Amino acid sequence: MEFFCLVNIMDKTDLFIIHAGALPDVIVRTLEAKDALSRGLCKTAGEAATRAGISRSAFYKYRDMVFPFYESSRGRTVTLALNLENRRGVLSSVLNLVADHGANILTINQNIPLNNAANVTLTIETAGADGGLQPLTDALTLVSGVLSVKVIARE
Repeated sequence: MEFFCLVNIMDKTDLFIIHAGALPDVIVRTLEAKDALSRGLCKTAGEAATRAGISRSAFYKYRDMVFPFYESSRGRTVTLALNLENRRGVLSSVLNLVADHGANILTINQNIPLNNAANVTLTIETAGADGGLQPLTDALTLVSGVLSVKVIARE
């Protein structure tokens, strides 16, 4: 698994992207444990730490210091490009799911369907999104009639 990390050094506003290969293994494994917890693969921090191959104390030491890149988008504006089947109720299902995840829809643009598919661009505010952006985009890909979901911009 290949990670790239966004790093804030000494509480400054400058952010850096660092390849996971340059980070200590315990940092990458902490991210893996957090991912297992957030996806429900593990019920406890100890179980997630064991699954990731680190001690529970190492997990607790670093868990509040490292976050997946998508979590850095919390509270920000994100633009999603979706390709939807031209079928009644698909867009409604997408909009309901976005609302159910706690995100606020700012704009919706839908093109006229071509070849039975419509391109839709959603701009959302992720401040209230439960679990961040990744769970939302993962859930959108599972909606019947959603052909593709891409994050095209973050603010």
